Amino acid sequence: MPVKSPRINVVLEKPLFHTIKLLAERDGVSLSLKVRDLVKEALEIEEDIALSQFAEMRERTFRKSKSLKHSEVW
Repeated sequence: MPVKSPRINVVLEKPLFHTIKLLAERDGVSLSLKVRDLVKEALEIEEDIALSQFAEMRERTFRKSKSLKHSEVW
């Protein structure tokens, strides 16, 4: 029977596995769902970091003399 969602096999150290198991039990979800949610959260954090770095670079290179005035945009 084909699986709808792709799967990943992961090998974890015992302390990490135990921590995830405790979190899953606390939240009343399966290990699989807890790991999925933790991966999603980690990816969101990575995205925030990348966007923050992009914004900082834009801020450093911003020149008011080259910016458009409100009336020029609208």
